Amino acid sequence: MFAPERSRRAGGIALAAVALAALPALSGCGTSDTDRGRQLFVQKCGTCHAMSQAGTSATIGPDLDASFAQARAAGMDSQTIEGVVKAQIENPRAAAENHPEITMPPHLVEGQDLDDVSAYVAEYAGVPGAKPPQAPGGPGGQIFADNGCGGCHTLQDVNAAGTLGPNLDEAIPNMSDKEIEQSIVDPSAKIAPGYPDAMPDTFGDTLTPEDLKLLVTFLMDSAGKSAAK
Repeated sequence: MFAPERSRRAGGIALAAVALAALPALSGCGTSDTDRGRQLFVQKCGTCHAMSQAGTSATIGPDLDASFAQARAAGMDSQTIEGVVKAQIENPRAAAENHPEITMPPHLVEGQDLDDVSAYVAEYAGVPGAKPPQAPGGPGGQIFADNGCGGCHTLQDVNAAGTLGPNLDEAIPNMSDKEIEQSIVDPSAKIAPGYPDAMPDTFGDTLTPEDLKLLVTFLMDSAGKSAAK
């Protein structure tokens, strides 16, 4: 989604939102599907942006909750936020000079996909108390969803279809519980061939030991199971 700038990360969207506040909202005429928008957001945008309701925690781009909370506090309504989101997806900000490799491609989503993603972000970004819906897979599956793992990884058992990181249905069955745990808390220790070193290295701090154990157990129980049925 929004072109990332490592400095002033949270404020970038809010400033853009204020600048566009006077424009007519570019809404989808009430035909948007926010459930589908959430799925698209996790797949297309969650690899760069944090948003509580999506369960994504990436820090490459701005935190959308922090940015749009400011806009809402300033009086911006969801319809106008939807227009801002559409405008920034269609015409993302240029990459920062000191980080030319970090930029959001234009037209990341288009047509109905754009309507759905924009409506989804407008409904939930920056809304106090917004959190992911109940996920399949019990407590471990909820941890997987809440931390945005499906935004980067494929796991058929929970309909996750991310492609930035390895396909867990293929990788996990060949790993021990200790190897899975290390891949979560120290992802740079062993990079899967053909994939970038893009996974956050903060899960060792943000996940409690109990949650980490639940997540590892969930992955061991779920990975490859749907494909084997």
